[in-house]
Amino acid sequence: MGRGKIEIKRIENTSNRLVTYSKRRNGILKKAKEITVLCDAKVSLIIFGTSGKMHEYCSPSTNLGDILDQYQQTSGRKLWDAKHENLSNEIDRIKKENDNMQIELRHLKGEDITSLPYKELMAIEDALENGLTYVRGKQMDVLDNTWKNANFLEEEYKQLNFILNQQETAYENAREQIGGGHQDYNSQMPSIFQVQPIQPNLQERK
Repeated sequence: MGRGKIEIKRIENTSNRLVTYSKRRNGILKKAKEITVLCDAKVSLIIFGTSGKMHEYCSPSTNLGDILDQYQQTSGRKLWDAKHENLSNEIDRIKKENDNMQIELRHLKGEDITSLPYKELMAIEDALENGLTYVRGKQMDVLDNTWKNANFLEEEYKQLNFILNQQETAYENAREQIGGGHQDYNSQMPSIFQVQPIQPNLQERK
């Protein structure tokens, strides 16, 4: 008995739908790989499931960008507007600029300079010397600021120490004045207030 035909409509059962999606997805990816090998065709396939997960295949001899460009040229349809195209060009420009900067950085580190001509080597040397001069200038600025801060702190310390010494001197003078005044006061006290010897007990006299 042959297999019965399946009605092409949405499968309502969630489990059956997921199983069918997995099988058919693998089948169509397999067919895309086979037609690429057997027929030397350029194939690009993108599949999104209901969960949003993406599965893709692209022939080894091409890439998705080339496939889309070829489709756009052949069909005459614009897949993106001028704004997106300008954005793509800007991204390409930034990537190229970044690559050039990486090359320059390697050259400044002394890497990959064997094949450079004499003029470019001289330009690298000038750039390094200018950078070294700038760094040395910054170092001198840092040292000058450090010395200025140290001198400022030293002067502030001297002032605080001077104020502290003045306060200590004033405190000692105040103590001496208070002590001297107390002695003078005792010496000027009337004799009536001076301590008298203790009189013997009258009963012991008898």
